[in-house]
Amino acid sequence: MDTYGMKRRKLLACLSAAMLAPQGLGAAPLAYQLVPEATDVRFTFLLSGQPQHGRIPVAAARILIDPADLARSQADITLDARRARTGLIFATEALKGPGILDTARHPHIRFRSTRVRLGPEGRLSGGSVIKGDLTLRGTTREVTLQVALYRRPGSAPDDLRELDVQLSGQLSRAAYGATGYADLVADRVTLAIKARIRRAG
Repeated sequence: MDTYGMKRRKLLACLSAAMLAPQGLGAAPLAYQLVPEATDVRFTFLLSGQPQHGRIPVAAARILIDPADLARSQADITLDARRARTGLIFATEALKGPGILDTARHPHIRFRSTRVRLGPEGRLSGGSVIKGDLTLRGTTREVTLQVALYRRPGSAPDDLRELDVQLSGQLSRAAYGATGYADLVADRVTLAIKARIRRAG
């Protein structure tokens, strides 16, 4: 076979391999949906110096994971502030009242990611963070959350059908105008989110 023919066959082989690669360059990110029964959004605050815990359910979520370039992954999460709960009835009512979440006028809390910084090993774990805009009481501020993304225990290395996500961080409620009961409730609120996501479609 002449040199031209060999080069042509080699080029065609390379093109075929590129087209068959499951995560080739330019592949679209994968869409995921939350598994509600395996998702838990918790927050912790200090009431008279004592830690109190609460939960807020997720109202909607749009999640995209790009296995070929994890830094391109995105999240858009809406929480239902009207269904926020703490372990104390009076604290729950105060939480939803005009001095803090003001759920009558602002029923939802929304987080939209703007940037993902991978950990030292190039993964969404081990020091990776996700930055985004958090809108609460109609005010939007940037927040930074620690993030970790894992395959389900026992799954194959290339099995991305279900993944576990952990997020954690802190915010100042005063930064969003939620200054009610400042003499009783500390300004700093800690977030801890555990979620399971499943390939959409």
